[in-house]
Amino acid sequence: MSSSLKDVAARAGVSARTVSNVVNGSARVAPETRRRVQEAIDELGYRPNLAARSLRAGRTGIIGLAIPELHSPYFAELAGLLADEARRRSWTVVIDQTHGDAEAERRLLTGDGGRVMDGLIISPWALPAEDITAAARPLPVVLLGERDPQGLADRVAVDNVAAADEATTHLLSLGRRRVAAVGLQPHLGNGTAELRAEGYRNALRRAGITPCPAWERPVTALHRGDGARAMAHLLDSGDAPDAVFAFSDELALGALHTAYVRGLRVPEDLAVVGFDDIEDGRFGRPTLTTVSPDKRQIAARALQCLADRIYSPLNDVPAADLTVPHRLAVRGSTVASAA
Repeated sequence: MSSSLKDVAARAGVSARTVSNVVNGSARVAPETRRRVQEAIDELGYRPNLAARSLRAGRTGIIGLAIPELHSPYFAELAGLLADEARRRSWTVVIDQTHGDAEAERRLLTGDGGRVMDGLIISPWALPAEDITAAARPLPVVLLGERDPQGLADRVAVDNVAAADEATTHLLSLGRRRVAAVGLQPHLGNGTAELRAEGYRNALRRAGITPCPAWERPVTALHRGDGARAMAHLLDSGDAPDAVFAFSDELALGALHTAYVRGLRVPEDLAVVGFDDIEDGRFGRPTLTTVSPDKRQIAARALQCLADRIYSPLNDVPAADLTVPHRLAVRGSTVASAA
């Protein structure tokens, strides 16, 4: 026999209304109470009647997730975390791949793709912020990344300037002075690469080193092949770097491949830092030093923002601009003794 909402309330020692608030993702529940209710839900195997609930509330129980690349390890991991967190709220996640195309992003925001969603989490690469917020109305939207929503939508992001500064400072602290950056993307307007380049240059200047354009390599995409080609160009330039800060782990892994093919020792001849902390970097040889964003917190905060938008009148909840923490995971690509 299946458990009811009243059974969960009795087990958790709360009212049925409180259980309903937890199931619906309401922010108006104390963390300890939410924990007790969730434990009762898990213990009893309670599953809400989504069809009835959606019919009463005029909602579908479906949210969208729009990411540029499904095959990107970073976005794949983030999508998995978002799906897991959404499942705890009894939401279904529909994932779309935009390839960073402006029209694909616009169709999702306006609903022209024919999908009916209660809200959308999107990592935009092409549309400017004003187009995003204008196209999305009245759909609740949470932005991931650097687009400034100008107070018109919620955003969850990493402090890319601080993270890149920390990564570059780590390389400089090892005595490296010819530190290259791989990953500039002047053809994109999403801002992420520009902010990471800013942090990289800030660290160099603070160390008394003038940034050198020849050591800043643009790439078409953030993939392994792009990193390998960029590393080859740097090594063939006549003034090879002794360290590389790559703007993604995939780029860093490509750079490591070229270094291996060219007979360089890592980290003795070349130190490498990536960004994203994908699983491949933790199992390579050497393991990859990387900036590790708190991806679980990105997922949790984005979904809470969306829940606030869906279950509360839009004007009652101020737009949130949230920065999640990061850490530098030091491994074998910069310090030989690191795990």
